[in-house]
Amino acid sequence: MEYTEPTNKTSVSEFFLLGLTDDPELQPLIFSLFLSMYLVIILGNLLIILAISSDSHLHTPMYFFLSNLSFSDICMSTTTIPKMLVNIQTQSRSISYTTCFTQVTFVLIFAYLETFLLAVMAYDCYVAICHPLRYRVIMSPHLCVLLALLSLLFSIGDAQLHTLMALRLSFCTDLEIPHFFCELAQVIKLACSDALIDNILVYVSLCVVGGITLGGIFFSYIHIVSFVLGMPSQGRKYKAFSTCGAHLSVVSLFYGTACVVYLSSAVTDSPRKTAVAPVMYSVVPQMLNPFIYSLRNREMKEALRKFFDRICSFRVVSLALFLQD
Repeated sequence: MEYTEPTNKTSVSEFFLLGLTDDPELQPLIFSLFLSMYLVIILGNLLIILAISSDSHLHTPMYFFLSNLSFSDICMSTTTIPKMLVNIQTQSRSISYTTCFTQVTFVLIFAYLETFLLAVMAYDCYVAICHPLRYRVIMSPHLCVLLALLSLLFSIGDAQLHTLMALRLSFCTDLEIPHFFCELAQVIKLACSDALIDNILVYVSLCVVGGITLGGIFFSYIHIVSFVLGMPSQGRKYKAFSTCGAHLSVVSLFYGTACVVYLSSAVTDSPRKTAVAPVMYSVVPQMLNPFIYSLRNREMKEALRKFFDRICSFRVVSLALFLQD
């Protein structure tokens, strides 16, 4: 019996993204929907960054980490949505081998970065509420930059490890990915070589990173709740909880959508239902985060108001100078 070796990974030139639906009549609707969501993500998070950078009152550790989170959200959505929009517009499903693995790498980087940033922001809330007199000393600019850099470096290192391991895999003929972007787990499923080590690495990484970040968040909020409940004043209790209310909402949204993705993938084998799941963690949190922080945070609303007032004043002055000329 003649043995035929599986196609080597170097011969693979492209994968095929099946997207959310096969129905051509729904493609314009999906294009418009995702284009709108992408614009909301970009504009919303960019406004957060500009408002924070333009208001000296917001040059604090909490808003420093928030601007990093907004930047991560912009990068995460830019990694996935534009390629999907191009494919819909050109009526193509292909994505090159190099582009696919580039997507895998950057999706992992910014997904991990978000988890680390949320944990760091929880620690920042803990210090602000439980140690207010020492807050400026503990959360020094040096420590804030160091925590942000470490979060990024750990995210890059973890993502590179997964990608390099996946690049060792060989792929055969069935190269269809039932998503709108290249997700690591789905790429591994397409391998016709042994992917046991890759799967183990994925689960170990999720357990370690998830354990560290969720553990840090739980640790911070257990101490916050314990400290706040011991306060005699109801007004101080409300102020303390409102300080971390927006962050807690973002944490619930991010990890809640992640749980939805995990449960949906565990209970269904439908490719189309599986394709919808990544939208829950790669698009929805990134779109809602700016609204959560701008609507639930009085300082953020005031900064945005000042930012828009500056823009309006600048336009009025520019128009007056133009008319004078």
